[in-house]
Amino acid sequence: MDLQLTGRVVLVVGGGGFIGSAIVRRARDEGATVVVASRDPSDGIALDARDDASVRVAIERLLERHGRLDAVVVTAAPPAHTLDPARSSDPAQVAEAFDAKSLAFLRVANAAIPVMTAAGFGRIVGVSGQNAFLTGNITGSVRNAALNVIAKNLADATAGTGVTVNTVNPGLVRNEPSVDVEAGKGGESSPAQIADLVAFLVSPRSAVSGEAIAVGHRVRGVISG
Repeated sequence: MDLQLTGRVVLVVGGGGFIGSAIVRRARDEGATVVVASRDPSDGIALDARDDASVRVAIERLLERHGRLDAVVVTAAPPAHTLDPARSSDPAQVAEAFDAKSLAFLRVANAAIPVMTAAGFGRIVGVSGQNAFLTGNITGSVRNAALNVIAKNLADATAGTGVTVNTVNPGLVRNEPSVDVEAGKGGESSPAQIADLVAFLVSPRSAVSGEAIAVGHRVRGVISG
């Protein structure tokens, strides 16, 4: 299926990471012009999603170079293994993780939405995680659940404008994911599988909005989250 991404400009924040780089490759394979954004880019543009001014300047530079912004994918966040499990309920760690993931997504989305609504088209996708549906790690739960809630609010606020907002929620991500799914856990997925879903969500083919979509099996034994 042609995803109709040829000529579309897609901004991938955190596009140099494990998941982000797969999303970049997939979107480029579909013909999109992909702009990679990170704090220390070797190419692309500089963007620190924890800083409002940096986000604003990055969007302005992208528009100067390309004249349009069709889709934004935000996958930038500290990896889960960098969070200290011994500090799971430490307010300082929770606040830092919330800012670096949930508010980072909100800053980028807030900067992109006016451009997209003016054009009558836009796709915004955040990479969250299945910790959003689980207890046992306050830091992981809060930063992912908050991202999903923020995205749903933005989706509702932009309903009818041509802009859609969604999140994808992987469990453990491996290059070669296991097909086994343990009770109380989410299924594994690969960066390529995540990228396939994201490519659809940022395409004009997708009318999905306001959804938090699990990648791999959604937590086994949990009905809703």
